Amino acid sequence: MPETPTTIIEALRSVYDPCCQERGISVVDMGLVRSVDVDGEHARVELVLTTGWCPFTTHLLTAVRERVEALPEVEGAAVEVVWDEPWTTERLSADARRKLRFLPDPSAVPDRDGYVASALLGNRADLPAEAGHVVEEAGQ
Repeated sequence: MPETPTTIIEALRSVYDPCCQERGISVVDMGLVRSVDVDGEHARVELVLTTGWCPFTTHLLTAVRERVEALPEVEGAAVEVVWDEPWTTERLSADARRKLRFLPDPSAVPDRDGYVASALLGNRADLPAEAGHVVEEAGQ
């Protein structure tokens, strides 16, 4: 059996919630793994879901179980969702926070109004030239 549950947690870094796979955020970095217990050759993993309405629950449970059971030291694994603890963003790893951040950390923006104005102008630059003319003409 793995020396510690840490071996299993490290293995789970290659399992992704389908909602975050494209960003490279594992179930571990999402904070979905609540606990890992090992008893002999059997492992038990508890997951905390971001929402009770997650359409990927079955996929996630299967992917976690299969990854744990792929370890040579593990004979079998049980994976369960726990409902007595809500998932919050506090469970995210620092790396997951960075990857999910759409805006910069507020402390990194000394001129909030300037940042917002710049971002808005940047969005207008993305418009096709014809659309820009229509907006300018409509604003006159």
